[in-house]
Amino acid sequence: MPRYMALIPAAGSGSRMGAATPKQYAQLAGKPLIQHAVQRLCAHPQIAEVFVVLAPGDKRFGTCDWSVCGDKLTALFCGGETRAATVYNGLLAANDAIDGADWVLVHDAARPCLQSTDIDRLIAEVGDDDVGGLLAVPVADTLKRANAVGEVMQTEARENLWRAQTPQMFRYRVLLEALRRADIAAVTDEASAVEQTGARPRLVRGSSGNLKVTYPEDMALAELILKAAG
Repeated sequence: MPRYMALIPAAGSGSRMGAATPKQYAQLAGKPLIQHAVQRLCAHPQIAEVFVVLAPGDKRFGTCDWSVCGDKLTALFCGGETRAATVYNGLLAANDAIDGADWVLVHDAARPCLQSTDIDRLIAEVGDDDVGGLLAVPVADTLKRANAVGEVMQTEARENLWRAQTPQMFRYRVLLEALRRADIAAVTDEASAVEQTGARPRLVRGSSGNLKVTYPEDMALAELILKAAG
């Protein structure tokens, strides 16, 4: 039977946070941001192993307490200059541990509020799909297209528009080949690489609480969500 593996790209600097420390190591509710994401994946009973892809020479990861993850957690120090390169390098490095038909759930290190029910729903709805899929939420806000100086040019229709989240779940061989062939400049997430092959990933309704910490003000909101979830 195919297994479920998780991979977290965590080689970036998080420049939009405006801090000297890489975003994934910013403190949130008493521990580094990345620790929340990793521990939630390690705690899920259907996920067999979690790979974290780090920048070569990363010294901070080893200072975190990973004891609750047991033998599920593997650190790979082969991150690239882009997210796509980091994921691709990680998949190659984990080749001996993952079969071609195994599922890989790629999750953002900066999404600390993922719930086990979101993972359950993703696995249940995508597990029999030929392509794979991702968590996402329908766009609720009115969308404006601006010009170069920040003036509104037009209002965009929001019907059938979704905000992509993670995890994004694809067969190992499908994702590896998609990233190998992709126009990296056009790859903003794993689904976009798979889309370039002509495939159509499935959208699975996610939760608005599964936010991505991007700006400093997001940290306070993430902490509130974590406290509310217990």
